[in-house]
Amino acid sequence: MHSFAHTWGIVLAGGEGTRLQSLTASTAGVAVPKQFCSLYGGASLLQEALLRALGVAPTEFVCAVVAETHRCWWEDSLSHLPTGNIFVQPDNRGTGHGVLLPLMHILMRDADAVVVVLPADHHVLDEKVLGDALRRAAVVARSSVRKVYLMGIEPDEPDPEVGYIIPAQPAWDGSAKVCRLIEKPNSDQVRALFDNGALWNSFIVVASARALVGLFEKRFMATIINMLTVARSGGNVRLAASAAARLYQRLSHVDFFCDVLEGQNAKLRVLPVPKCGWTDLGTPQCVAHALRRLPAHALSPDVASASPLRVNLAIQHARRQTPEGSEGAGATNVSADVTL
Repeated sequence: MHSFAHTWGIVLAGGEGTRLQSLTASTAGVAVPKQFCSLYGGASLLQEALLRALGVAPTEFVCAVVAETHRCWWEDSLSHLPTGNIFVQPDNRGTGHGVLLPLMHILMRDADAVVVVLPADHHVLDEKVLGDALRRAAVVARSSVRKVYLMGIEPDEPDPEVGYIIPAQPAWDGSAKVCRLIEKPNSDQVRALFDNGALWNSFIVVASARALVGLFEKRFMATIINMLTVARSGGNVRLAASAAARLYQRLSHVDFFCDVLEGQNAKLRVLPVPKCGWTDLGTPQCVAHALRRLPAHALSPDVASASPLRVNLAIQHARRQTPEGSEGAGATNVSADVTL
């Protein structure tokens, strides 16, 4: 049996990236969603996330969740995926629905699926370390199909820009119960969390598809039923798109971590990931932090300008530090490379 058997990857790439718009404007002043930008030239953040997914699942089991309004940016990047694995949301209704939509389709195709959910706005210096941890997590999740595993990164330093997971004592499989999730710690909490062994919340989740759907059952059963109806029409592309459009008009915004995981710690476990140079590129401050951690050769002129086809966050950040593009400048005043 293939080592990837029943392991699926879901890349979440439907967000607007509004907090980073001061760095993601094209030459025309259009704010490009951050997942379609590059940190320092070369692959986009979406493409990097797809490679992570391919490290745990075969191409036919890799899915992407995107927005219809972003089609001009993602269409080429996803051309290698099966058409049925690209889930186009008519509107952004939050990461909760972005997770649930592909889950219903996956369960119809593979009742034993184990799913690795990957946001498309991360940068990782040591992809091997993270990849090894994800593959181990898939094995653990397969042996305990009722639990949902959060990937907690061992922190390099106290960082107020990320969320934290407070773990209990680890069990035999290396996982630990989740004592508490802290989304936005204050400055006093951050040092204490770091000193007491809290982990960075990477927002990467590994679990059986059934366990993930189970998280929605208490509060969102009606949405599950409606999503299942959409999934059952998936064989007809036009019919599925029409059904999704009607459903999304009725949906409210649901955040997976704040609205779905809240109060469900008994179902959660955290698996630690060794330090790997992980950064969530959520804000300009996070981008600056990621750039400072890059090896010197990565930001050489040749590398930094290697890809003229997408917004380069390193160049944008450098321009933002100049008098013309100093902190506080609006997105439309920031130059960029040509976008896809």
